[in-house]
Amino acid sequence: MINYLRGFIVLLLFVLGNATAQEKNIVVTSGADRAIPIAVVPFGWQGGTVLPEDMAEIIGNDMRNSGIFQPIPKQNMISLPTRGTEIIFRDWKALGAQYVMVGSITPAAGKLQIRYEVYNVATEQQILTGTVGGSQDQLRDMAHYASDQAFEKLTGIKGAFSTRLLYVTVERLGGANTRYTLQRSDYDGARAVTLLQSREPILSPRYSPDGRRIAYVSFEQKRPRIFMQHIDTGRREQITNFEGLNGAPAFSPDGNRLAFVLSKDGNPEIYVMDLGSRQLQRLTDHYAIDTEPFWGADGQTIYFTSDRAGKPQIYKQRLGTNNAERVTFVGNYNANPKLSADEKTLVMIHRQEGYTNFKVAAQDLQRGNLRILSETSLDESPTVAPNGTMLIYATRQQGRGVLMLVSINGRVRLPLPTAQGEVREPSWSPYLN
Repeated sequence: MINYLRGFIVLLLFVLGNATAQEKNIVVTSGADRAIPIAVVPFGWQGGTVLPEDMAEIIGNDMRNSGIFQPIPKQNMISLPTRGTEIIFRDWKALGAQYVMVGSITPAAGKLQIRYEVYNVATEQQILTGTVGGSQDQLRDMAHYASDQAFEKLTGIKGAFSTRLLYVTVERLGGANTRYTLQRSDYDGARAVTLLQSREPILSPRYSPDGRRIAYVSFEQKRPRIFMQHIDTGRREQITNFEGLNGAPAFSPDGNRLAFVLSKDGNPEIYVMDLGSRQLQRLTDHYAIDTEPFWGADGQTIYFTSDRAGKPQIYKQRLGTNNAERVTFVGNYNANPKLSADEKTLVMIHRQEGYTNFKVAAQDLQRGNLRILSETSLDESPTVAPNGTMLIYATRQQGRGVLMLVSINGRVRLPLPTAQGEVREPSWSPYLN
């Protein structure tokens, strides 16, 4: 089993080497201009006990994580209004805030009622008001909901703070005894729950477009095989059982097909399976290693990693054709492609000429510029928020595998709180109802 696991990892990472492709694009390594100052004032609370969550803190962190806003620290606030009529706008102008968000939490029939308002400080006009209700256990959900509403109103971009994250933890229990756990959490790492545990490796978890199913690779049969699991019920079904490697599953945009990698014919190639009929279609046919498929929004184009030019680079190919078009040209290693929702940005694991470290990078597919987003090394498995403003990737920190969140503009970089053990293989959910 160890040899199969090693082979599977080699398939995903390839063999290191020098570049043969011509450098065509521009590399940008530094950050962007200043984030927009916003004040998220502590919400008023009408109950008698201390709430388990701080609404304003969660909302402020959400806005910060996008890389677009910079929350004003609570200790710098001159006053703490809880409704628009209490706002003294000169206080917030003095602090440089462009927007101020206030709100209150009120007990109501065993539930909580949240009211929130957002104001433009310069015009002193209300630009958003809303309410949301739920239980104390749903305080984080309600905070993320309010963040989503405020973010969309202020930017025109749909908020992605109510989404979820998948990842795998690995715990060494002594000797050859290892426990692999598939976890689901809020996008920011909070409230993790276990979906699956195994003594054998779990790899490449991926959400379906409706967020109700996940596909992943399990070694529970001592060989890599692809399974699909329904999140609500836990029901599992095995999707592949081919000889050799079965890996890197990716749902099509309509959720009816699954792309993955098989080596059943002797060479790692990308295939597409209709999940209804289980009919299999081969996409690539090349002597090189083709792996890590990712669907374009049209449901007909697949981006993938291949070393057909000598070293790993990213290509795209339409279903039913034999023409693979190379997409990346900067650096001697580009792999694990992920597209932003608008398909203007390609996120990948990147290595530049003359360097040994792997970084997360984002390439503007219209202008060709490539921006280095991470400041860590040995980075892998990037996954992008459904609105394209943030990404999460796996890396190592103080000798331990951790997850890092980065805003796509490079302003924010922070580790996510996760369980003990090695943490790897993150996957961002779609928008959830």
